[in-house]
Amino acid sequence: MNPLRLGLALLLVLAAPLALGADNPLSIPAITLSTNPEGQQEYSVSLQILLIMTALSFIPAFVMLMTSFTRIIIVFSILRQALGLQQTPSNQILIGMALFLTLFIMAPVFERINNDALQPYLNEQIPAQEAIAKAEVPLKDFMLAQTRSSDLELFMRLSKRTDIASPDQAPLTIVVPAFITSELKTAFQIGFMIFIPFLVIDLVVSSILMAMGMMMLSPLIISLPFKIMLFVLIDGWALIIGTLAGSFGGV
Repeated sequence: MNPLRLGLALLLVLAAPLALGADNPLSIPAITLSTNPEGQQEYSVSLQILLIMTALSFIPAFVMLMTSFTRIIIVFSILRQALGLQQTPSNQILIGMALFLTLFIMAPVFERINNDALQPYLNEQIPAQEAIAKAEVPLKDFMLAQTRSSDLELFMRLSKRTDIASPDQAPLTIVVPAFITSELKTAFQIGFMIFIPFLVIDLVVSSILMAMGMMMLSPLIISLPFKIMLFVLIDGWALIIGTLAGSFGGV
């Protein structure tokens, strides 16, 4: 069953007691359908609010799995580990940086969704179903632009869908897992390139300490200041953030 239909069915079950108590003046007629002149059915305002409140619980999953957030936070975490820092910057700072950088990268996509779907719907120019369909297009375009064809073909093969002629016709149930798989692969590739220079510093410091017979001294104590100094001298944060933003192709 389509996840949207399953969620709607669960909401209808939850709203059923309200509908059964419609004779009570204090009850809310949640399940009320109206037919517009074009023959399409629309839900009542109270049920739409219930759907919106339920959809809010999916915002964390949406941010992590359908935007640039995953790639950014993984790269930041690998960078902190490569520097040898345990809690600096803290998780809260890294998540905050990743969130605002995600908003910066996704701004053109959100603007298209606002112009093509949200504003026409708020102005009552299009029904809710059409607004959802139009909002899906910019988001799918973004994800497909970052998804490897091999990952997309993998999930198309696993879904056993033979009626999909082009990637644009793939549903979100296929595009999203393919996108997140590609994002994980790309994030680890970027993280590997970041790790190499700091690993070289660790190896050099360790070799020097071994040659001097200072085997009991931890190389991390000596290499950490050098890694931090190197990262500051090359303006590391600007390079990392600029690379991450550029890796999305200016979408």
